[in-house]
Amino acid sequence: MAGFDDSLVREFFEVNGFFVRQSPKAPVAGKRKRTETEGAVFFHNPQPATPRERAFQLFGADLVGLTAGVAVVRDWHGQKSVTPTTIRRGDFLDFIRKEACDAAKEAWASLPEGAAAPEVKILVLPGLPSQEPARAESIRLLKEAGVDHVISIRTIVENLVQHAETPTSRESPTLALLRLLRVYDMVRTTQLELFGGSSSSSR
Repeated sequence: MAGFDDSLVREFFEVNGFFVRQSPKAPVAGKRKRTETEGAVFFHNPQPATPRERAFQLFGADLVGLTAGVAVVRDWHGQKSVTPTTIRRGDFLDFIRKEACDAAKEAWASLPEGAAAPEVKILVLPGLPSQEPARAESIRLLKEAGVDHVISIRTIVENLVQHAETPTSRESPTLALLRLLRVYDMVRTTQLELFGGSSSSSR
């Protein structure tokens, strides 16, 4: 599922006006690709709005102030949210802690110096715990690991559903599928019936 999740995150940033690249490093022949580098999506906003204070968990409306950074995708399919235990045993955080900024600089090396300095490190995950103290503990552990913000998979899907409402010249299989689901009333703009629960317009 890693490739599919990567494509969702890439689509999410692109429809919101970002330039996006994947890791420029090719896997070494005969060696298994490192799990820490799987799912790294590098984004650059060519017309960022005035920076503003942002919460740890981001939604669609929070993207306008971002300049550049790296989003590391971890799906944990089968889980609706991560837990402190999951975070503590996740060696994937080593990439964020040690290599994320260097990888982002390499991804945008062709741009003028300083044009896309890696500003933030974002972790894409199913969600944070809704109850305390698990939520606060999860946020603390992620911040200590070097994560600046998180975005949930649900937020990304809801945002893509909203963008799928109007066909554009930039079509993609993902948006086409979401638009088809909406045409047949399998998913709605204000409520993701397919996934359960309600959404807010800012997601």
